[in-house]
Amino acid sequence: MAVSPRSALAVRHVAFEDAGTLDDLLSARGYKLEYCDAGVDPIDAARLLAPDILIVLGGPIGVYETREYPFLEQEIESLRVRSAADRPTLGVCLGAQMIAAALGARVAPGPAKEIGYAPLDLTDAGSSSCLASLEGVPVLHWHGDNLDLPEGCARLASTRACPTQAFARGPRMLGLQFHIETRSHSFEKWLIGHAVELSQAGIDPCALRAQAAKNGAGMEAAGAVALGAWLDGALA
Repeated sequence: MAVSPRSALAVRHVAFEDAGTLDDLLSARGYKLEYCDAGVDPIDAARLLAPDILIVLGGPIGVYETREYPFLEQEIESLRVRSAADRPTLGVCLGAQMIAAALGARVAPGPAKEIGYAPLDLTDAGSSSCLASLEGVPVLHWHGDNLDLPEGCARLASTRACPTQAFARGPRMLGLQFHIETRSHSFEKWLIGHAVELSQAGIDPCALRAQAAKNGAGMEAAGAVALGAWLDGALA
């Protein structure tokens, strides 16, 4: 009798910010990844509680923009229910900010946008965590909002403009403000999808393309190690 694949769900906010390398990592561990498109597909506590693994991906909106994007309230409340159940949950960029909000932390615009490849400053906790492989590795930053460290969580990484770049609550909940899931060969989708933001910020897509050519493959490899280590710890 065939064994049904274990379940993984990714909440996606824009099509080009997908699960990237996480798809292969999950498949190798026997998990079938499905997507739920926020604002289109229904999201409630039961749906986000059900999968063995939940991934909440990035997007170009803020968690505080609930008037403009009403689905955010239900998504954050559903994450609050999942966090109370201590089910394996990974948040990336907007996803990390929503986890922080669900845990009662403040999320607000930071002092500057961080867009491009740059290394992290790992804390002592970060250096001994699943993120150890990222030491000295330029990773992809693409955010303007910062979050306060949620109560009961450990700060794993920071940058000058963003004191909490990564946080963990035990082995099962991880929030990352940066993107290590991005496949280097698909980076052009980001440049197209965020064309207006780049123009408004005065950032040359050619410069970002050059950064990706230099750093993308190395980040993808180190990121896969980090994400695989988190999955193994969260599912142990």
